Amino acid sequence: MFDYKYLSKEHLNGFNNYKYRAIDTSPLSNYVMHPVWNATVKIIPRWLAPNLITFLGFICVVVVALLTSWYDYHWLAAGGPGQQNLRGYIPNYVFTLSAVLIFLAYNLDGIDGKQARRLGVSGPLGEMFDHGLDSYIVFFIPFCLFSVFGRDEFSIPLFRGYLIVGSIVLNFYVSHCEKYNTRVLYLPWGYDIAMWASSLLFLVAGIKGPAYYKMFIFHDVTFAQVLEVAIHATGLFTTLPVSIYNVYLSYKNGTGKKLSLLEAVRPVWSMTSLVVVMTYWALNSDVMENYPRAFLLLFGTLFSNIASRLIVSEMSEQKCEVFNSLLWPLIAAALMSIYQPALQHLLLHSVLLVAILAHLHYGICVVRQMCDHFKVKCFIVPKEKRK
Repeated sequence: MFDYKYLSKEHLNGFNNYKYRAIDTSPLSNYVMHPVWNATVKIIPRWLAPNLITFLGFICVVVVALLTSWYDYHWLAAGGPGQQNLRGYIPNYVFTLSAVLIFLAYNLDGIDGKQARRLGVSGPLGEMFDHGLDSYIVFFIPFCLFSVFGRDEFSIPLFRGYLIVGSIVLNFYVSHCEKYNTRVLYLPWGYDIAMWASSLLFLVAGIKGPAYYKMFIFHDVTFAQVLEVAIHATGLFTTLPVSIYNVYLSYKNGTGKKLSLLEAVRPVWSMTSLVVVMTYWALNSDVMENYPRAFLLLFGTLFSNIASRLIVSEMSEQKCEVFNSLLWPLIAAALMSIYQPALQHLLLHSVLLVAILAHLHYGICVVRQMCDHFKVKCFIVPKEKRK
């Protein structure tokens, strides 16, 4: 079942020659977090595999997603000040626990690579495993944070919430499109800031309650609306132009792949197709109003699959795919749902199940194939490295 070969011989040969190159200029990362992680990794047991550290961080975020979904499936629990919300209630300790788990996941993600270098087990498998899970985590964070703000007059409409998710995950994708062209991963400053901000937003909600955020910053502009603008501005005015400039420099200095324009933008088409179809579905039906979590989870799962395949391509120096095959059932479900609204529930949840199972199958098969190729075990440190 999990022996399917997603990676070609060319992919595997490309991994053989791969070397990780990243540039991190974030002051928060370099002057605060890295010194902490450098000290912390020294007390981590040598038998604890780096990939296991990565996976534990991912599980932390999944637990937050499950908790917030259990207590607040329709994002209706966070009522405004003085309101008696009868549609659900999230205990404050859930927000506090979510803050701890997200901050723990952030730190585990920072430690895993240091543990790998400490043990001398760094390699393409670790990076693929790390960044593949990151592509899901980057979606889960806003997916969970919506429970802090809810769906009232102090928040924003669901469709604009979907646009926020899109803006956040596209920042991640743009960075990997950049690496696809330059061979270098330029780590955006926004990642560290976002993880700190997410943890603090949950923590304050745990201490003060989510009603604390039900406020006007000035005139009739709410806290949620200010946060919305800040998120979009970060991608539009920092991540995107900086990435374009870095690609330009790689062409000018001859340090990147120097692809033709058509080849350079290959990663754009699958992601554009996903965004167009999901946006069309949301605008032409009430699917988001009726099933917001299922709709967004479908978007996040398909995004993670597309991003993971791009990461494989960039690391192995192979062309990325122009169109993801999982978009075909999405297109069929969206069109049928729009013209047969009675089937909306069945179609959405069916394609969501297919997407989750297909993405899990892809991830497990790729990891197993890489383990076989490099003759390593994903979650076990070799005995000679434990001493």
